[in-house]
Order: sequence, then structure tokens, then C-alpha cells
Amino acid sequence: MSNSKIIALAAVVSSALTLQVARAADLPAPYFKAPPMVEEFGGWYLRGDLGWSNQEVKSLWNVLYNTSTVTNLSKGFEVGGIFGLGVGYQFNNWFRIDVTGEYRSGSTFHGLDRYVGIGFSGTDEYTAIKSELLFLANAYVDLGTWKGVTPYVGAGVGFSRNTISNFLDVNTPNLGVAFAAPASKWNLAWALHAGIGYKVTPTFMIDLSYRYVSLGSALTGDLIAWDGTNGTVNPMHFRGLTSHDVRLGVRWFFDEGFAPPPIVRKG
Repeated sequence: MSNSKIIALAAVVSSALTLQVARAADLPAPYFKAPPMVEEFGGWYLRGDLGWSNQEVKSLWNVLYNTSTVTNLSKGFEVGGIFGLGVGYQFNNWFRIDVTGEYRSGSTFHGLDRYVGIGFSGTDEYTAIKSELLFLANAYVDLGTWKGVTPYVGAGVGFSRNTISNFLDVNTPNLGVAFAAPASKWNLAWALHAGIGYKVTPTFMIDLSYRYVSLGSALTGDLIAWDGTNGTVNPMHFRGLTSHDVRLGVRWFFDEGFAPPPIVRKG
């Protein structure tokens, strides 16, 4: 091929390349589309709680009440501590569940009864210590989030192991004293929750809550008189135990939520 033909072919190729580059410059450049914004939620979490209980008992009963008329003058518990741990799962931005276990420390009980029978009467002044192990499965509905604050409501059901210890019955008018050995009883328990959570970081939340919990009942060992006699099976029954609890807790989430991967578009 002659030099003139080679030069002409090179010119044609060069013109074609220049035209393709010019056309490519006019096309939009590929770009990455940002992932859609999603509200952070989801996954497993751990929780820990500290709190205080304000407990009540509906009534006391003993087999000896069948032989006399008993009028309750006072009954109530001192404040007790609550120490709890749990694990849960956040399904979406409004529904979650958890399972909790807690130790409810000893709360001192004070009670006073007046009794009247055939040919006898008097008063009984009671003291005791009550504690529990409480296990609940709970479900919650989060009611929306405003500036990191999320109010919620919930309910739970489970079991409570109620223990009565250090029970003492002092009958001052008749110079009588009775005591009972410690005893424990398992019961069905249920709870209603209301609270607010504040998200400090995507994986850490502070939780302030109120809880009403029904603990079932409890009983002591058999009452034994000061001289070592009792004569019958006669534990003291604590019926209708409930508590108004205030708790301050934290929740640690294992992850920050989920967002779809980025989408690549051309043209």
C-alpha cells in the first residue's frame, strides 16, 4: 500500500474516533442513587432495669379466723427494690416484644387485726418480709417518636414466686406471740405497662416506665405459738398481691437498623 493511501486511512480513523469522543461527552455521566431514607429500627436488644415497688395486699386469712370475727385495722408494705434483666426483639418502628426476669427485694409488711370470739377477744399485730422472683413475656406498642422521645404502652403475662419470711404475730392484750417458717408459692402473674423511651444513640435508649402488676397470693409456714405448739395446719395467707412499680432502665440494640443497598443507574 502506498504512503498516500496509509495517510488517508489514518485520517479517516482519526476522524471517526474524534466523532465518538464528542458524542460520549454529550451523554450524562453514570451516577449512584442514594439509598432511600428509612427510620432506624429493628433487631435484638438487651435491657436492664432498676426500680421501686409500692405493694398492696387485698386481705389476710388464717384457719383460726373461722372461729372469730376479724376486723382488719391496717395492712401495708414498705417500698422494695426491683432489679431486672431481659432480652427482646424490635419487629418494626411500632411493635416489639421482650422476656424479662427480675428479683424484687424484701419489702417489710405491717398489719393489725382486731378479733372477737365466744369468750375471747384481742388484737394481732403482724410483721413479715415479702420478696419475689418475677418472669414475664411482654408485648409493647410504640406510639410514635418526637425528637427522640417514644411513648409506649404494653402488657405482659408470666409467673411470680412469692416468698414470705420472718413472719411474727404479736398479741399484746393476751401476752401471746406466734411465728412462722419461711414459705414460697408460684403464681400466675400479669402486668400493664406505660412509659417513654429516649434514644441517646442509634443503639442505646433510656427507658422510664410505670407498671401495674398482679402477683397472685403468698403464704407463710404454719403458725407456731411461743411455747412451740400450733395444733393444726394454719399458715397465714396473703391474698390479692398487687404492686405499682416505677422503673428506670436502658435498652442496648445489637444493630442500627436496615437500609437497602445503593442502586446503580446508567443513562
